[in-house]
Amino acid sequence: MLRALLLTLSIVAIAHAELCKPDAQNAFKVRISIKTALGDNAYAWDANEEYLFKAMVAFAMRRYSSKSTTQISNVLLCNVTDRVSFWFVVTDSSKNVTTVPGSEVEAAIRMNRNRINNAFLLSDKTLQFLKITSTLSPPVEPSTPVWLIVFGVVLCLIVAGIVFLIVSGIQKHKKKNKDSTERENLEEKVEVTLENGIPCEALDLKPGHINGVFAADDERFTSL
Repeated sequence: MLRALLLTLSIVAIAHAELCKPDAQNAFKVRISIKTALGDNAYAWDANEEYLFKAMVAFAMRRYSSKSTTQISNVLLCNVTDRVSFWFVVTDSSKNVTTVPGSEVEAAIRMNRNRINNAFLLSDKTLQFLKITSTLSPPVEPSTPVWLIVFGVVLCLIVAGIVFLIVSGIQKHKKKNKDSTERENLEEKVEVTLENGIPCEALDLKPGHINGVFAADDERFTSL
């Protein structure tokens, strides 16, 4: 009985070795950069982390398909390196000697990528499934609706335009009044008239003021 059990285990081990190897059908390579992601807080990759990885893959498969009965034992890891890279396959839970199609594994991983990343405190860049494209993060929606932002911008432009027109009108009105006042003051101070074709200053009618033109004539006739 014991011999038969050992023989069975040996056959299963050999079959698993054939199923999980680099570039095998339905196999995926994983590369992990814990030091890059966490720096001084980096943790060591050991058997416990491998168990968690298998559990997360089994979880992804079961969540992807309600009919899936994938167990942790169905996730096989091989060619594990110290720099934390390895290959894995998922075996069929009903037969355990064949692998689940790679397309199903890829779809399950993509569907649960964030959950897997969070389990290891990593991201798509530091937990890489080399044959599986990174999932795009859902677009971040602004807390304020876009239409409200556009309306606010347009309203600000309208208000700014109205303020500009008001300020410009006030400045033009002030400038016009200033020019008018200066013109009136200038006309009051200097009035040029023509008498016998000769320009002369307006007469100042203040008492005691003698017009220079007539004073010159008086002096001329006095001398005669």
